[in-house]
Amino acid sequence: MIRIVPLSITTVLAILSLTPVTYAQSPAAPPAAPPAASPPAAKAQQQRTAESAVTPAVKDRHRHDQFLYRIKQGEVGLLFLGDSITDAWPRTGEWSWLKFAPYKPADFGISGDRTEHLLWRITNGELDGISPKVTVVMIGTNNIGHSSDEKPEWAAAGVKKVLETIHAKLLQTKVLLLGVFPRSTPGSPHRVAVEEINKLIALYADGEKTRYLDISKSFLDPSGNIPDDVMPDKLHPNAKGYDIWYEAMNPVLSEMLK
Repeated sequence: MIRIVPLSITTVLAILSLTPVTYAQSPAAPPAAPPAASPPAAKAQQQRTAESAVTPAVKDRHRHDQFLYRIKQGEVGLLFLGDSITDAWPRTGEWSWLKFAPYKPADFGISGDRTEHLLWRITNGELDGISPKVTVVMIGTNNIGHSSDEKPEWAAAGVKKVLETIHAKLLQTKVLLLGVFPRSTPGSPHRVAVEEINKLIALYADGEKTRYLDISKSFLDPSGNIPDDVMPDKLHPNAKGYDIWYEAMNPVLSEMLK
């Protein structure tokens, strides 16, 4: 028989002091991350000068590469060059765009482009290896839309440089130069600036290699306003707007494509 001998508190404490006790070590906490650096302050918009609109500047290499890929896919018989207004036609105005299919069209428009961005693109491959019968050009609204200090004559000079580059690279193409579409409201600074650009670029037409066409009135009501069901934001056409563009341009374009 086992005899249990009660132990005094003093004895228990003495026994515990002889038994090493180990405790699991918690993993060391990772060093605190340094405080996040404050984002760099946005760069102030560079002031525009007369040289800005005529000096090639890269903006969207990804879209540029897409256009170079399109060139490799086959013939381009009808080329469109421009900004977001041109860029959106195959998607927003799909049904009117499909009418160009017999001419093997290519849309090289990029949203936000100004004249200098288009100049960079067409001097870096977008006109190489193709021979479109007609090239449709509309560019310049972002020059005055993005920069309050841009003068209409600077934007017009950029358009002229675009035309010169096209004719130097595409010796056989004819250019249909479109007047910049109206924007905003009658008498607004943007509307007035667009009208000034169009007065200047109309002088670049020679009636043969370059023809000028201003279809601005097709988008306006009798009071000079842009209806909401044509350009909801007073700048970009919707499907109806693209139908209007097609119908207004087609007689001249068809003649040039013969």
